[in-house]
Amino acid sequence: MKGKKLIIITAILLVLAILFVLLTILKKQRRKHYEKIRNDLEREKNVIGSTPVLLELSKLEPIIKNEKMEERYKKWQEKFSMIKEEDLPVVDDMLIELDTLIEKKEYTQCKYKIAKIILEIYKIKEAADHLLEQVKEITLSEEKYRSIITKLKTKYRKLNKEYIDHQNLYEELQEAVALQLENIEKRFLDFEKSMDLNEYTEVVHIVKALDTMIDHMGIVVEEVPDLILMCKQLIPKRIKEVEETAKKLEEEGYPLEYLNLTYNLEEAMKNVNTILDRVKVLNLEDCMFELKTILDYLDSLFVDFEKERLSRKVYEESLQDFSKKLKKTGKLVSDIYLQLEDIKKMYDLNEEDVKIIDEVNKTLTILRDDYKKLLDQVKVKASPYSQVVKEIEALTIRLKQVEASFDVALKSLGNMYDDEKRAREQLEEIEALLQECKLKMRTFKLPLISDHYFVELQEANEAIAEVVKELSKKPIVIKILNTRVDTARDLILKLLATTEDMIKTAKLSEWVIVYGNRYRLVHSDIGIGLDKASQLFLKGDYKTSLSVSLKTLKMIDDAIEKKVLSIYEK
Repeated sequence: MKGKKLIIITAILLVLAILFVLLTILKKQRRKHYEKIRNDLEREKNVIGSTPVLLELSKLEPIIKNEKMEERYKKWQEKFSMIKEEDLPVVDDMLIELDTLIEKKEYTQCKYKIAKIILEIYKIKEAADHLLEQVKEITLSEEKYRSIITKLKTKYRKLNKEYIDHQNLYEELQEAVALQLENIEKRFLDFEKSMDLNEYTEVVHIVKALDTMIDHMGIVVEEVPDLILMCKQLIPKRIKEVEETAKKLEEEGYPLEYLNLTYNLEEAMKNVNTILDRVKVLNLEDCMFELKTILDYLDSLFVDFEKERLSRKVYEESLQDFSKKLKKTGKLVSDIYLQLEDIKKMYDLNEEDVKIIDEVNKTLTILRDDYKKLLDQVKVKASPYSQVVKEIEALTIRLKQVEASFDVALKSLGNMYDDEKRAREQLEEIEALLQECKLKMRTFKLPLISDHYFVELQEANEAIAEVVKELSKKPIVIKILNTRVDTARDLILKLLATTEDMIKTAKLSEWVIVYGNRYRLVHSDIGIGLDKASQLFLKGDYKTSLSVSLKTLKMIDDAIEKKVLSIYEK
């Protein structure tokens, strides 16, 4: 029991010892952390103190040549002295306070103090850097601006040479361009004077002005010859070409009013003169863009002219084709429409067929009116050909739709006529088959014709009579007529099959009886069978007669059925 307590106490003491060590280590690390921050801040403060402002100020002493520069020099000295003698000592005091807080381990207060020191160092650093930039701007000005001016002079010489080499292209603008070039040269002289007097503030303005003037003159030297050429030659010449082409087209009958050429060309020329006035005072802003826009407009007019030529050709071809189709369709519709009452009497037309023909006739009337309006429109030159060609295309599409609708009606009427014609032709064929049946019966004189044959004959005759009856009706109901024709054809074909089958069976029965007579003396039963077959034959029961005779002859000839079948097939 005592051993367990001892182990527990030992464990607790060990944990406490570990915690103590850890806390000691953490405190040391925390102290080191804040000491490092303090050292870093002191280092930043020392860097500010070593800013090379005094070095740069010493470079100014030999070039101070006026009171203004001397005043600025003294002001900069005072500012840097204030930074070193007043601002930085404040930071030193704050760092000492921070040391005290770290020693007392007042770390919460340390954080607040560090933030204030960082802010103060930042403000002092910004002031020192700004001061250094101001001083350097003067100390480096001569070298910097001399370099810039050298480049500008090189650019100017090239510009001046370009102008002199092509001076004649500038026409009346030569004086204005030369004057601007002289102003640039004067500004170069102003630069030299300002540099001699160390007036660097003025130097900055002179350099900027020179850069702007040379850039502007570069545009002037490059664009003015082209602008003069466009204003005085290219555009006036193009306008004249447009006017001549338009006049020729109007003489040929092209309607060009929609282009509003007179007003637009006058406005274009006014804009050109306005631009030329701006060019004369070297105000070139947007001049090239505006002149190119005018040229593009003039070029687009030639595209419109060509479009009109092509459209007229297409229109004339389309008009000729449309006129022929309209005339042809109109005649067909007119003929059918005038005969519509007679057609109604001939055939049992449904309401849809009649409605289609009425609608086609009305639509065609409207189409003719629109066509006439289009011709009047072209005659008075109210619309350009590029417009009327679209209208003739629309009329052509409408005419095709009329033709399609009319074809539906014509197809229906044509089918009725064809059905009637086909019915009459089939009636002739059916009657010919009936005569053929009768002729076959007369040719092969049968001793007796069965009743079912006469029933079929009667049915066929009645069906033919029904076809004749339907064909004589006005109007003809095609659907009923077709049914009557199909029925009559089926019945006459059935009668024909019955006729041929009866005659063939009768022939075979007679042939077998005659063939078997030679065997009467061979066997008495043969004679009895043949007599029975003969009696059936005379009664008109040819199929039974044939069966009896074949059965009788099989007693002496097993192949008799094959022989009869061969004869039947032949």
